[in-house]
Parts: sequence; structure tokens; C-alpha cells
Amino acid sequence: MSTESVSGARPEPFDPRETLAVLPALPGVYRMLDKDGKVLYVGKAVDLKRRVSSYFQKTDLSPRIQLMVRQIAAIETTVTRSEAEALILENNLIKALAPKYNILFRDDKSYPYLVVSGHEWPRMAYFRGEPRRPDQCFGPFPNSYAVRESIQILQKVFRLRTCEDSVFSNRSRPCLLFQIRRCSAPCTGEISADDYREDVAGAVSFLEGRENELIDRLNARMMAASEALEFELAAQLRDQIQALSRVQEKQFVSSNASQRDCDVIAVARDGDLAAVNLVMIRGGRHLGDKSLFPSNSTGDSVEELLEAFLAQHYAQAAPPPTLIVNAAVGEALEAWLAERAGRRVALTANPIGERRVWLEMAEKNARLAIMQRMGSEAAQRHRLAMLCDVLEMDGVERLECFDISHTMGEATVASCVVYDNGGMQSSEYRRYNIETAKAGDDYAAMREVLTRRYGKMIEGESRRPDVVLIDGGKGQVRMAVEVWGELGLDIPIVGVAKGEERKPGLETLILPFRQKTLQLPHDHPALHLIQTIRDEAHRFAITGHRARRAKARVHSTLEDIPGVGGKRRQRLLARFGGLRGVMAASVDDLAQVEGISKTLAAKIYDALH
Repeated sequence: MSTESVSGARPEPFDPRETLAVLPALPGVYRMLDKDGKVLYVGKAVDLKRRVSSYFQKTDLSPRIQLMVRQIAAIETTVTRSEAEALILENNLIKALAPKYNILFRDDKSYPYLVVSGHEWPRMAYFRGEPRRPDQCFGPFPNSYAVRESIQILQKVFRLRTCEDSVFSNRSRPCLLFQIRRCSAPCTGEISADDYREDVAGAVSFLEGRENELIDRLNARMMAASEALEFELAAQLRDQIQALSRVQEKQFVSSNASQRDCDVIAVARDGDLAAVNLVMIRGGRHLGDKSLFPSNSTGDSVEELLEAFLAQHYAQAAPPPTLIVNAAVGEALEAWLAERAGRRVALTANPIGERRVWLEMAEKNARLAIMQRMGSEAAQRHRLAMLCDVLEMDGVERLECFDISHTMGEATVASCVVYDNGGMQSSEYRRYNIETAKAGDDYAAMREVLTRRYGKMIEGESRRPDVVLIDGGKGQVRMAVEVWGELGLDIPIVGVAKGEERKPGLETLILPFRQKTLQLPHDHPALHLIQTIRDEAHRFAITGHRARRAKARVHSTLEDIPGVGGKRRQRLLARFGGLRGVMAASVDDLAQVEGISKTLAAKIYDALH
């Protein structure tokens, strides 16, 4: 792979002729940069010269692309060996740079899998990330609910263990799951190794979509057990067969061998809003669907949106053998998908029969998702408009809310959550461990977090909000006003004081910039918006506080002593039976432990006393 860059100081407006003159007619990736060197757009091309030139020659560009072209100050190109290689590089750059004008599908979590582990006594587990060997991974599933539902089904039918290894290896009697017939208790030998292997094999067959074969095998075992007068075993096998039959009845997807693993992907558009609906079918079972909304998609065709989704989605999850889509895709993308899968991937854009029903269902779900999003956006716009009326302000879009959480002053944590673009922006949430304020002093804690947050904003490290919400009464608001005076800020502050008995709907809003307080009706849209943001700040703060408190409570005092590492700590605790024994030991006693010198023993003693 070779690289060619064309950049540097350019007159305004940007004159592309010099750049276009030296571009090669080769496959590659191009990057559009603004005057500050920030990447505006990343694209791929079979012919760089022809593709990049089209931006400056065509007159039918979408408004979004026209706006992007007006901001171009430089163009960089990277030549590749093939269009498929260009596709890979384009996707990597989009993921790394998140350019402003590229179609982006934001899904920061990897898809979940169901794992049957490779242990001597395998366990079922929920799993995210890259599958590992010798574990058997089934999926991916569209969401965690689908995984947990499958685990529950398998527990009822095959009774495989789900406990962690540390629990499994230390059981002396069966747990509650054995009592309610959700586990066969291999931990205490309630089932033989051969019988457990049979159950594991049955679970794997079920996950691979071989239910009919599995039911036939169970029927044969049931008849054999009945003939051998083993009626209890025969009854268990009968219950398994009935449970599997009920699962089959709930599945509308056929388990034909050619259709066992398949993704159905439909793109829908309504004006400027677009949605992609992804349906996952694994082992002949419908695992559920998921709708995603691309950013920066105004003016892009259904084909462009589909190709962007396929490239970004399957960069993190290998494609199944069959993809059913509602638009045609390019040969380069098809070749790249086959390379990702390590086998041929069949792309069907015009399916027939049952597959046509699946695609129509996905298209309907995509259109429904757009309608729901439009309804949600309209409701959010109405709430913001009503909030503007209440605050006597115009153009309120971005709100930041702060809350303090602690337990009797222990492990104090402050949260900051952000509402912008009509929704909560979780990627912009921040937590702050309060260090300088005295334990239990909420006012000082609020002063610390506001000073840290907006001190950085003044330095240009974060965006300015239109309104700051403070979860608290007049004391917290007064503290915020003092911080504003110190930092020279004029951002409107709104305190949200809890009502009588902390009942929702009775909150009092404190508006120091209007020098008044007010209480909105419990069904007021502006109050609903404030409650939503305040509750999210509270949830985020208390989650962080609990994690910090739990960490502090399992923290050993020995960990803070220089020179006492993991092994020495283990030897001390083993020798004296725990931290209390170490604290009761003399310097001479401590020095008798392997690896502890007289000097270090004295240091440990002083630190503990």
C-alpha cells in the first residue's frame, strides 16, 4: 500500500484544480479536510481521480454534501491495491475519526453471545466480546434479553449449570436451582458425567437449530427407558420433549438447513430521518430485531445507507452465510463480507417465499421505528419549548445536571449528565470522586464538582450548556452562584428542590437568574423533562457511589504500605489469620514472616498504628 497526500496552505476559497490534476486513476481512500485540518469526510473509490473530481463537477449534490464541499480546505488520498482493501481502510478511518459528514451508526457495545464453556462440566453463560476457544459461542444475539431468554429455556430443558467456577468448585450441597429443577447439580455429583455430556450435546443441538433431530433422539431414549422400566427417567425425557415442542411452536422461522443462520436487513427513509432494522436468525430461531438510526444521513440513498451499515456492522461481527437485504450492494462489499466470514456470503436483495415475508417484516419494523422516533422527537421539542417558556429564554437545547451521592459521607461521588439533541447523551456523562470536601458536606462537594467541570470549560475542554440543573435546594444553588462569580460565568442555573416527602410532581424550581421560585403543575411537560434529566443524574451518581464504596470496603490497609506487594500481603494474612492478627502482631513477630525484613516490619507496624 502506498500513500500520497496533497495538503498545505490554500487560498480561500479552496481551488481543487491543482489537487485533482495529480490524483491517480487508482482505487483508494480520500479524506476531505477543513481549514483547521479536521477531517470532514472519508470516502472510498475505484478511481480516485474520477470520484474526487465529481464533488466539484456535479450540480446535483445533496445539500449536506454541498455544505461539506464549501468547507474543504485540503484533500488527502491513500492509494490501495483494490476496492475491497479501500473499503476496509475507509471503515477503519470512519471508526477512528468519526467525520462530521459520514454516515455513522453508533453502537458502542459489542453484540452478546451465549457461551457453552469448554470445562470438564460445561456451563452456560452470557458473553460479550471476541469468542474464545475451546468455548462454543452461539450468536450474536440482538440484545441481552434474547440471550437470557435462551438460557432460561435451556435451563428448563437441559438443566445445565450457570454458576461461576469459584461457586461450582466449593459447593458441598446442591443450590436452589437444583431444587426448582433448573440445574442437575453436577457440582455435588447428582448427575453422572455421561448423562451431563448428553445434556450438553442436546443443548448444543438445540442452539444449532437441530430440534427435530434432538426430539427424535430423546423419543428413542424415552422409549428405551420405558421398556427398561426406568419410569422416572422416562418421565424426565417426556418433560424435555414437551418443553422443546412448546419452544418450536413459538418460532415462526423455518429450520431448513439453508436458513439456519441468516440476517435480514431493511433500510427505510422518511424525509431526513432513516432507520435500519436488523433481524437475527440463528439455528433456525428468530432471536429478535434491532433498529438503528444513522447520523449524517440526510440526502443519502437507501443503497448508500445499506452499504454503510453492512461495512460498519460486520467490521465487528462476522456475517452469517446468508444476508437478506432490501437494496443491491456493490461487488467490492460482497467480496469483503466473504473475506470477513471466511466463506461465501449469499446476498439476496429480491427474496421469494418465506424470506420475502421476513424482509417485509423488517421493512415494516424500520418504518415503525421512524414513526416512533418522529413522535419522540416531536414530544422532546414540545418539552423544550415549554421549558423555554417557563425559564423565559430562547434556544435552550443543551442542559447539564449535577447530583451528589454518598452514604453518611462515605465515598462521595458527583455526577454530571448531559441532555442535548433531543435526548440524553450518555457518552458525555462524567463522574467526579470528591476529594477536598469534608465527609457529608454536600455544599462543598457541589462547589468542588462545579469548579472542576467549568474550570475546564473555560479552558476550552468542554462545550457550554444553555442551562445548568442542580439537584438540590437553595444551599446548593447558592454555592453554584458563588462558583459562577469566581469563574465569571453567566449560565442560567435552575435548582430542583425535592417536594414534600420527596414525591415526584411536587418539586420546586429555584431560578436565581430570575430571582424567583416556582412550582409547576405535576403534568407540565417542562417539569417532566427536568424530572427525566434529574433522575438520570441521580441514577448515574448512585451507581458510581456504590461502586466506589464497594471498592473501598474490600481495600486492604496493607495495600497502601510501600514495599508490601501481593505475595508479602498474602504471607502476612496467612501467618496471622487476617488483618486483625497482623495489626495485633509486634515488629518482631512481623519480621519472622518470609520476605519481611526488620526495617519493613517496623514500617508496616507504624502504618497500621
